Amino acid sequence: MRKTGIVGVASLLAFAASMFVHSGRIHAANAAAPAPGYKVTGKIPVAGEGGWDYLVADADSRRLYLSHSTHVVVFDVDSHAVVGDIPDTPGVHGIALAPELGRGFVSNGRGNSVTIFDLKTLKTIGTVPAGTNPDAILYDSVTKRVFAFNGRSKDATVIDAAEGNVVGTFAVGGKPEFAAADGKGGVYVNVEDTSELLHIDAQKMAVLHRWPLAPCKEPSGLAMDTKTRRLFAVCDNEMMAVVDADSGKVIATPKTGEGADAAAFDPGTNLAFSSNGESGTLTVVHEDTADKYSVVENVPTKKGARTMALDVKTHTLYLPTADMIPPAAGQKWPTVKPGTMELLIVSK
Repeated sequence: MRKTGIVGVASLLAFAASMFVHSGRIHAANAAAPAPGYKVTGKIPVAGEGGWDYLVADADSRRLYLSHSTHVVVFDVDSHAVVGDIPDTPGVHGIALAPELGRGFVSNGRGNSVTIFDLKTLKTIGTVPAGTNPDAILYDSVTKRVFAFNGRSKDATVIDAAEGNVVGTFAVGGKPEFAAADGKGGVYVNVEDTSELLHIDAQKMAVLHRWPLAPCKEPSGLAMDTKTRRLFAVCDNEMMAVVDADSGKVIATPKTGEGADAAAFDPGTNLAFSSNGESGTLTVVHEDTADKYSVVENVPTKKGARTMALDVKTHTLYLPTADMIPPAAGQKWPTVKPGTMELLIVSK
């Protein structure tokens, strides 16, 4: 704190009244949420056919990796140009990056495998077997391990990121969705069909805690504020469950929109996001304190924009979407109308 000379007792009391201590952390008692202002500011066309799932923005390398049916499209986030492609990733779901190792990892849902690629050249280094239908994938920088969470076999495949080999598998006890790491060797994953949050020891490859997320139902996307140790799980019943990462307690449940699928947290603005595919909105939630959260706005996006990536350098979000063709007789899911897929750019 900068010294400003002698401070009166009244001033000290006023300052003390504006602060409080919670769980060893000091927060401004009346931290104001920022004014609304996010909107769709641009669109990036995505060529080719097929659907999508997760995407990730690398703020340092200025690249954005987008899953696209059987390959990963790589964009320059500043010029919006396509700079590369990672092929042969059937049923691709997610992308995890290990910058210090110069490697990336792709979960191939239909291939039951993980593709390893070089971050500079985007060339494939190798393929590692996983469980059945690997979905979310996460790199833990503490253990230098990659966790591929397998939706159908309901387990996790653990890969040594440097060596590129499987070092273990453990049961999840349900259908895992997205995951987050705390930077201290802890990994968290949502379990959709049991409405739980799992706390995993990345070194021991063991589940430490299995926390119920009620009133949250069918959680999918997950993000984390590692400073306040708060997790943000978006739920099928139109809420974001804010969870204490140490106790598993649900702290708050701000309302989101229909079809919430992905979550993000921006440490530069203290904002958490939920992309809501059914309502076609992006819910913006401000972290007022570690225990108080305010919905700032619901930004109109487009129906189908259910996943997203956040560029923490520019505070810009990217949401893929497309026009959909209703499922024909005997089909379970709608299909993407050719030539309509795009990335929505959401910023201030």
